[in-house]
Amino acid sequence: MSISPSRKKRGNFLNPIPTNEVGFDKMIPLLKAYATNKTEVIPKKQLGPFKTDISIYQTPPKSGLRITWVGHSSLLIEIDGKTILTDPVWSQRVSFTQFMGPKRFFNPPLKLSELPPLDAIIISHDHYDHLDKATIKFFAGSTVPFYCSLGVKRQLHSWGIEKDYITSLDWGDSAMLDHDCVITATPARHFSGRGILGRNTTLWSSFVIKGSKHNIFFGADSGYFPGFKDIGQAFGPFDLSILEIGAYGEYWPDIHMGPDKASNAHLDLNSALMMPIHWGTFNLALHDWYEPIERLEKYAIDKKIELFAPEPGKPTEVDGAYNSGWWKQYMSGE
Repeated sequence: MSISPSRKKRGNFLNPIPTNEVGFDKMIPLLKAYATNKTEVIPKKQLGPFKTDISIYQTPPKSGLRITWVGHSSLLIEIDGKTILTDPVWSQRVSFTQFMGPKRFFNPPLKLSELPPLDAIIISHDHYDHLDKATIKFFAGSTVPFYCSLGVKRQLHSWGIEKDYITSLDWGDSAMLDHDCVITATPARHFSGRGILGRNTTLWSSFVIKGSKHNIFFGADSGYFPGFKDIGQAFGPFDLSILEIGAYGEYWPDIHMGPDKASNAHLDLNSALMMPIHWGTFNLALHDWYEPIERLEKYAIDKKIELFAPEPGKPTEVDGAYNSGWWKQYMSGE
């Protein structure tokens, strides 16, 4: 099975299936919902601090696959001799300004300067919680190659990344890392834009990362759609599916999955393990900050899914199911 490339209409990228994004018609009821919301969207107890033991990176993972969850969708992936960073966000706020907007629940567990040598950086799309100006500027002048969705190259270059080190990928496009690792952009159901204007002028993607031994799926941001099954058939089976479970809500059901639909996507992908991301780091919705992972635990039991849920900042080998349960000590009433 082949993956269809992206499509455009009047200069804007289109989703794989009709999608209802958050529009102006929902703004008034959405603002009312935020104003009256009583859930624990921000932890009452301070999370962390979490600290990465960077000496671990001096020794390759025995299994060939090790992941450090920096938080949200930022992951340091060590796969079969390659080290890949996804959607790196180190700033305190995911916003157009550092004076307002969603703020981190915990500091990044390691400094950008403490990262091991990188073979690639993947940027899934241009939203503030995935494309962070200050973090990208840290890499300006470096020779680390970037792999991004169509249209994001211009933003990266404007922040100091040389064009020769940026590879733009459409859905279905692949790029080689040396001779034994392939990065492929695959469809997602989402949207793009960093303001009121200019929505969907750049593409959003998920990614398949296939090493010499392991095969993983990085879902980034996406609502549920039948394309997960197509991706599984075209590129699976996977050793690990990395899927968003947070920031869902009734006002935007098509662009974020939540734990129920994310677990269904995992099954569609034909993956051995599921790693939940995009939760527990920023306040981006109306649910309790811990609700996504607590609900996912229940769905995993019902659907017989094996989870991989490491503690933030802890380099963790992917050699079977692992649930750290790190968040439970911070839940209200415990």
